[in-house]
Amino acid sequence: MVKITAMELTSLPLPAFFIQKYAHFNILTPVQEKAILAGLLNGASLLVCAPTASGKTLIATMAIANILGQGKALYIVPLKALAKEKYREYQALLNRNDDNSNNNSNDKANDYTVTIAIGDIDSDSSYLNCYDLLVLTSEKLDSLLRHKITWLPEVKLIIIDEIHLLNDPSRGPTLEVIITLLKKMIQPQVIGLSATIGNKELLASWLEATLVEDDWRPVELKKGIICDGKVNFY
Repeated sequence: MVKITAMELTSLPLPAFFIQKYAHFNILTPVQEKAILAGLLNGASLLVCAPTASGKTLIATMAIANILGQGKALYIVPLKALAKEKYREYQALLNRNDDNSNNNSNDKANDYTVTIAIGDIDSDSSYLNCYDLLVLTSEKLDSLLRHKITWLPEVKLIIIDEIHLLNDPSRGPTLEVIITLLKKMIQPQVIGLSATIGNKELLASWLEATLVEDDWRPVELKKGIICDGKVNFY
């Protein structure tokens, strides 16, 4: 039996452009409801741990929609391919050209801008100051911080996708340094997202974040062993 919750997305105090884009989801998933109750829309930092396809990205998007107009948001990803995917997703949300958005005076999506920065050039990329939402690789953000970007105090929200890669020997150290610096320099709301974290309580404590976790998934996960061409589930 599929587990659902009673909290509806359309009842949340979020901008009209967000509600119009995602209203078809209607009922929040369990982890999304837990994130709301944990203070997602009140500036609380959260570490969200839930299975793939359980709704973690929409939690990040709710936080972004909630902060736009008050400051900048950064979406940090480990890979350039993932950065491009997220950029297209948020471009579709913020740069809407459909008839409904053009005819609705309450739709403010076009007031906000999103860009992507994944280049290997070591510079301050001053043009980024013009954008409200920036999708960045951790290496690019590391470069920006070392160039002492002037717009950093405007950043109110940091989304860290695949945060479990803190344990990755190649990318982990850079990400750890970035998070440490951001916490000391601007104290933003931090939303960490992951499907697999072994030491989630310890990580949440280090982030000074509330741990939000749930094991609900849209498709049941079955485990089994394949031997001689046959699968035995257990």
